[in-house]
Amino acid sequence: MTAPASPERRRELLNTAAEVFAAQGYNATTVRRIADEAGMLAGSLYYHFDSKESMLDEILSTFLTELWDGYDAVLAAGLGPRGTIEALVTESFREIDRHRAAVAIYQKEARHLADQPRFGYLADSQQKFEKAWLGTLERGVADGVFRADLDVRLTYRFVRDTVWVAASWYRPGGLHSPEEIAGQYLSMVLDGIAERG
Repeated sequence: MTAPASPERRRELLNTAAEVFAAQGYNATTVRRIADEAGMLAGSLYYHFDSKESMLDEILSTFLTELWDGYDAVLAAGLGPRGTIEALVTESFREIDRHRAAVAIYQKEARHLADQPRFGYLADSQQKFEKAWLGTLERGVADGVFRADLDVRLTYRFVRDTVWVAASWYRPGGLHSPEEIAGQYLSMVLDGIAERG
C-alpha cells in the first residue's frame, strides 16, 4: 500500500529515478539502485510508489503532458508554417531543459514500452507528434514557404532527430539557454529548407 508523499519529495524521487533510468536503462535499473541514489532503503521506496513501472509511467506521462501543453499552444496560435516550426523547435528545447532524463528514457524505451497496455499512450503521442510536424511541413510546402521539392517525411525525421538527440549532451544551466540553442538549430535548418528567393 502506498501513501502520498509530499509533492516536493515525490518530485525528488521521480527525478532521481529518471536519472537512473536514463543512465542505466529501465530493465537494468533496480528499485534498490533508485533507493540507493535517493538515500533510502529499497522497501521505503514502496511507501511512495507501488512499482518501478509506476515511477516510469509517471515520469513519461508528466513529460508528455507538459510537452503537449506547449505544442498545443503553438499549434493553436495561428502561426504560419515557418513560425510554427520555429515555435515547435523552441518548445522542444524547453522540454529537453525541463525533462532531459525523461527525454532520454523516451528515446531508449518508448518503442518496446508502447506494446504494453499501460504505456499505450506513447504510441498515441508519437502519432500525434508526427501528424503535427508533418502537417506543418506539408502546409509550408503548399503555401510556398518551404521548397516544393522538399521530402517532408525525410525533413521531419531529420529535424526531429536533430532536435531530440540534444538530450544526450544538453545540461540545464549550461552555456546556452534552450531558446538560444533552438535559435542556432533553426538558423541551420530553416536556411536549408526555406524557399529560395
